[in-house]
Amino acid sequence: MARISLVNNGASLQVNGLNQLVMNDIARDTATHIWESLIPVYRMPADTEMKSYQPVQPGSYRLKDSTVVFTPDTQFVNGQAYFVRYYHLAPAGLADYVKGRTRAGQLHFTDLIFKR
Repeated sequence: MARISLVNNGASLQVNGLNQLVMNDIARDTATHIWESLIPVYRMPADTEMKSYQPVQPGSYRLKDSTVVFTPDTQFVNGQAYFVRYYHLAPAGLADYVKGRTRAGQLHFTDLIFKR
């Protein structure tokens, strides 16, 4: 499971616990926004029902050992809540489909909330 923490005096976000095989594959990709497909960062809206409609927080991602470090283009605002949408890329098993926990094409994710 992914874990997040603020680093560099709150200027960057560190993400640990990602699947190492997925991280290595993404690190080899030359597309500039590939990390946004796995762990996009968003500003938390006042109406949390609107979380899925927020624009991605622009910034840069860097792989350092087994950790991904995200540094936003503009600093995180003190007291403002943000969230990381961590997509679970592990394939679902047949039992998940049979028991109705998963449908074809359905994305599973966890929102990890943080505040500077």
